[in-house]
Amino acid sequence: MATIEAKSIRALISTLKSKGYEVYDAPNKLNIIGVRSNTTKPNKFDDKIYAFWKEPTGDWKGKYWTATTDPGTYYLNNPLSNLGTAILKQGQYKDAYAIGLHKGQYTALVQTKPVTVIRDYDRNAVLDFYNGREETGLFGINIHKAGKDSSEVDQWSAGCQVFSKSSDFAEFIDLAQKQKSLYGNKFTYTLIDERSYNRYLKRIGVYLGISLVLIATWVGYRAYVKKPILSKL
Repeated sequence: MATIEAKSIRALISTLKSKGYEVYDAPNKLNIIGVRSNTTKPNKFDDKIYAFWKEPTGDWKGKYWTATTDPGTYYLNNPLSNLGTAILKQGQYKDAYAIGLHKGQYTALVQTKPVTVIRDYDRNAVLDFYNGREETGLFGINIHKAGKDSSEVDQWSAGCQVFSKSSDFAEFIDLAQKQKSLYGNKFTYTLIDERSYNRYLKRIGVYLGISLVLIATWVGYRAYVKKPILSKL
């Protein structure tokens, strides 16, 4: 677990709004965001899941955890469907999740409304995000945990969004339980790609740099203007 910096929350909000997605600003209502890394290599927990919210004071707070938003190599090679292995498509899935039991075993966020997946039908160990057949429906694309501290995805995901550490997941579920007590058992999950998120982080850095230069120039100009005329000659 790590705390999200303010600039990262601003970048996430900008990314969501640029895509026309909803940003929740009611106190303690979670914005749950999966950020998929820019790689087609499977079987690693190389993605992130973010949760950020507005405090009753008006301040934004948030945390993020290591996860995978992709299936592991086992299910890429051995798909559960003859159409291919499910890879969740990027998008916002409003009120599509609820607190329930993952495979009837433990508390997780379970899919309750249709989502869209891309079917990777190649039966190889390479993630194919763009060329497969799209399918929308109820597939059990849950948000759950792997082991105590897992390093490889393997059979932990056949398309689910999976935390690598059980302790991180427990922290996430605590936040979800708090939201449930305030707003009911509905959760929105949004999946974006790393590149779009990084673009906004870089843009914020550029804007900050330009602002600092402009401020310094203005301060210097004002100091010059206020000098006596003879000191300028």
